[in-house]
Amino acid sequence: MSTPATPRLLPWTGQDGKPCYLLTDRDDSPLSRRADQVEALQLRMGAGLLEHARALIDDPAVDARQLRFLSAQLSAALRDALRVAQSRGARSADDDIPSDLGF
Repeated sequence: MSTPATPRLLPWTGQDGKPCYLLTDRDDSPLSRRADQVEALQLRMGAGLLEHARALIDDPAVDARQLRFLSAQLSAALRDALRVAQSRGARSADDDIPSDLGF
């Protein structure tokens, strides 16, 4: 008898921002591989945004509009990174990430 698969939180949302899950017993399924690629892209984009933020914050000529836009982008990147962490934590059975984060 095999162990039932645990649903995987995917790195994107469905209609109305609701979370999407994948239920499979294969880590190498096409959708699993695509989710891995999207997670890696999201983390790379977040790292790039962080580099941009450091430069922008140090620039005395930056105005409030630019900083508001930066904060919105950083917020989205943090949301994505937390979703990746929650998904990976659940898959490793070491779930220290709260599940009530709203994604």
